[in-house]
Amino acid sequence: MKVKVFVGAMVLAIAAGLVVGAQRPARAGELPETSDYKVLAPIRHGNLTVFPVVSSASHDTGGFLTLDEGLKSGDVEVTEYGSIRGMIRRRPSDGVTHPTYPVRDGAQVNKLVLVNNSSRPLLLLAGEIMTGGKQDRVIGKDRIVPAESDPIDLDVFCVEPGRWVGSSSKFEFGSVNGAMAAPSVRGSAMADKDQAKVWSQVGKATQTVTVEVQAEAPIVSGELSSTTSYAKVMRNDQVRSKIDSVARPIEQEYESTIKQLRDRRAVGVVVAVSGEIVWADIFASTNLLEKYWPKLVRSYATEAVVTRAKGAQVSEKAAQTFLDDLHGRHETVDSEPGLYRHTEVTGDGFKAFELTSLLPKTGFALHVAKMAE
Repeated sequence: MKVKVFVGAMVLAIAAGLVVGAQRPARAGELPETSDYKVLAPIRHGNLTVFPVVSSASHDTGGFLTLDEGLKSGDVEVTEYGSIRGMIRRRPSDGVTHPTYPVRDGAQVNKLVLVNNSSRPLLLLAGEIMTGGKQDRVIGKDRIVPAESDPIDLDVFCVEPGRWVGSSSKFEFGSVNGAMAAPSVRGSAMADKDQAKVWSQVGKATQTVTVEVQAEAPIVSGELSSTTSYAKVMRNDQVRSKIDSVARPIEQEYESTIKQLRDRRAVGVVVAVSGEIVWADIFASTNLLEKYWPKLVRSYATEAVVTRAKGAQVSEKAAQTFLDDLHGRHETVDSEPGLYRHTEVTGDGFKAFELTSLLPKTGFALHVAKMAE
């Protein structure tokens, strides 16, 4: 059973600051102190600026499975809400007889069903895109799915207005190369939780990208204009080339920077577009960041491509302040006891989201996202 708690004026325990003294592994259940994070010098390309974030603490996240890994191996299955009969495991590995789940009739726009057949718990991040079924979807909230799970309802948002015809019975790995929605689309799902606003951001992004490639490839632009699929637009060769032209220099320089700082633990980034800080992603380990980095950097690059305005450069101090400031006026906690706790904090000009693992030998924040409003 999920428990919702509303508490006023709190501090999300993931603030950043100057790294001091020797590094040490973080203890289970111990959230980072204010000295655990430091913003490094920025990496800039065009109107996209990324500030690497390093940490003095470390956590073992090797036991978690990502969505890309699970879909690629076949251990994770995702299907429409009305198609779960074939997804029920016939003989669970724990030897316990589980209840039979009835087949639900009728797919729903904002609901999918997921089964994790892996022996590892599955980490899902808000903004991850799944294509197939009757419409392409984006995950609306960070969560953990237990190992060898029964079918669970997965709350999602459609990122393909205009289609309600099955393109495939399952959601398959590789259709968008493990894509992550741009911060503007991701933020609408996470903060607004409003399908109309998600569609609005999808429309703005696809329209702007189409205009951007029109001068270079008019025929391709026409093809883009004929689809409502965010995923299809973003995987178009011309669009991917434009996004990669921004993402690759950032990706390569970031990796080079981290290699030069082998004694520092890279755990995330603060992101600015056109002179304004828009986002931060922080993970519990370098290993987890490395798994998500290729699609994260392309989501940031997509935001840069669809944002035309250009402003003054953001300073390292401003990025550190953004990461440090997590004092909120209101907190919402959504929890599944023994599995995870999801905390949403509303502050002055921002929202922050923290996913904490409650599994045995964990008790730490797996992922923290902060968005500017």
